[in-house]
Amino acid sequence: MADHPVDEKLPPLKMATTGLQHVAAMYAGVVAPPLIVGAAIGLSATELTFLTGACLFTAGLATFLQTLGIWKIGARLPFVNGVTFAGVAPMTAIVASTEDKSDALPIIFGAVIVAGLLGFFAAPFFSKAIRFFPPVVTGTVITLIGVSLLPVAFGWAQGPSPEADDFGSSTNLGLAAITLVIVLVLRRFTRGFVKQIAVLLGLVAGTLIAIPFGVTDFGPVADASVVGFPTPFHFGAPQFQLAAILSMCVVMVVSMTESTADMLALGEIVDRKADEKTIAAGLRADTLGSAISPLFNGFMCSAFAQNIGLVAMTKIRSRYVVAAGGGFLVLMGLCPMAASLIAVVPRPVLGGAGIVLFGSVAASGIQTLVRASLDKDNNVLIVAVSLAVGIIPIAEPEFYHAFPENAKIILDSGISTGCVVAVLLNLVFNHIGGRKRDAEEVTHPMEAGEEITEATRAPATP
Repeated sequence: MADHPVDEKLPPLKMATTGLQHVAAMYAGVVAPPLIVGAAIGLSATELTFLTGACLFTAGLATFLQTLGIWKIGARLPFVNGVTFAGVAPMTAIVASTEDKSDALPIIFGAVIVAGLLGFFAAPFFSKAIRFFPPVVTGTVITLIGVSLLPVAFGWAQGPSPEADDFGSSTNLGLAAITLVIVLVLRRFTRGFVKQIAVLLGLVAGTLIAIPFGVTDFGPVADASVVGFPTPFHFGAPQFQLAAILSMCVVMVVSMTESTADMLALGEIVDRKADEKTIAAGLRADTLGSAISPLFNGFMCSAFAQNIGLVAMTKIRSRYVVAAGGGFLVLMGLCPMAASLIAVVPRPVLGGAGIVLFGSVAASGIQTLVRASLDKDNNVLIVAVSLAVGIIPIAEPEFYHAFPENAKIILDSGISTGCVVAVLLNLVFNHIGGRKRDAEEVTHPMEAGEEITEATRAPATP
């Protein structure tokens, strides 16, 4: 009996090239979170390079767990794992609330370890509760992830530091715009592999164009060693603070929700439907990978949706191809010089590409919401209120200024608050109560009313 395409082992050359394609599709997404968090802390270029390499290394380990699997761990699907965007906003909130910035990463790592272990033991129960996380919830959360990160791209486009004289200059904004145009042109007029790595090519082109303007610094590459290892607890032993742990536990729920949705979608694409057992095993890989990641100075890991699109496009369904990609990620993490290349990219160039990258995450959420039966009044209300609550920290950053600092860590993350509100409202409107209102159609306040005829006109008052 022939192996299922998911279990097929391709020839070495094809395995390597298609594995690299998966790395290219996810690379910018893996390095963005350490760049954001590292910049918020104020890490040096050398430390930023180390943090980036650590995240590449741990993404490779998490991908191994997911694709190859051990025991009841791993969905054994062509499932790429890497640093989740959902954790970026809460982590930057933790950084902002930490007085001594040198404690920020240990506090984040401690919170991720606890959240990962709790998620690991909760995985089989979470897989049974999937009915409480329909597209109306997952779509809202994914949309909020993209919307919450867009201000980061706008900040990058203006320059590396608000205190700098050239912050928001026409040069910086011009470089961001040029990079954005390059990415859009590549996405529009190319196909296949080149189209998939349009963001990466845009970063390279934008960096080269920026050289004459004097904003490209090759120092990090010159100072980086060829071989290195992400020393365990390089930034200090993990610290455990309750507020930070609660914040990252919320992120873990978001991450598990997103991964579950991705597994369901990927199962359909590769013709091996993800049942409850597969989902539980996949969530164990996600959460265990997240718990192990901080040991090597990495962040919380989750599925990368863009790689699911790559599987659908190429029709290559082998999980061993993705495992090969995980191998390349590990090798890149062990080569600081390779990891340092991203530190060379000027912030305005990152900003231009980030608009596409983060906007695509929001667009993925909207695609999910399309399947959320928005012709039903219940779901419209869920999306409307959840998005509104989630956007509060973006639209009005000082909205929660009167709250305690510990509470602000959670409240200042629109993703966390939006997720909690979406889950609760979905329970209230779609699950609790004897009679569902799901069948009711949306009542638009601007819709024309019923036509008034002589038969329906109220009698005149004498």
